[in-house]
Amino acid sequence: MVASSMIHGIRYDTVAALIGASLLLGILNAFVRPFLLILSAPLILLTLGLFILILNGLLLLVVPSIVGGFHVDSFWSAFWGAIVISIVSWILSAFFRGSDGRVHVLTHHSHIKRVHGRVIEHEK
Repeated sequence: MVASSMIHGIRYDTVAALIGASLLLGILNAFVRPFLLILSAPLILLTLGLFILILNGLLLLVVPSIVGGFHVDSFWSAFWGAIVISIVSWILSAFFRGSDGRVHVLTHHSHIKRVHGRVIEHEK
């Protein structure tokens, strides 16, 4: 939604199309992107990582061909949209990742019992 509001050339007709495009882009990033990164590793090294931005743009450009109601007008719209999506993703992940790099579920425990005496931890 942020990319479509900031980048001229990316738009959606319905919220359902936006959600579908988001899910498809997430699936492509999770399963297809790692293979593309491995296959294009020499080019990524040659361009000092800038080719990754092109790959991200190409993946975003594929989404409208599968999801109806989501539109990307050109490669450059997809390129800049992918950059915006990456920045928003990076900012959001900063709120949900722990210092160990993993995502942790945030919970609130109102009743925490204090333990008196020895506590023996069992190793897994």
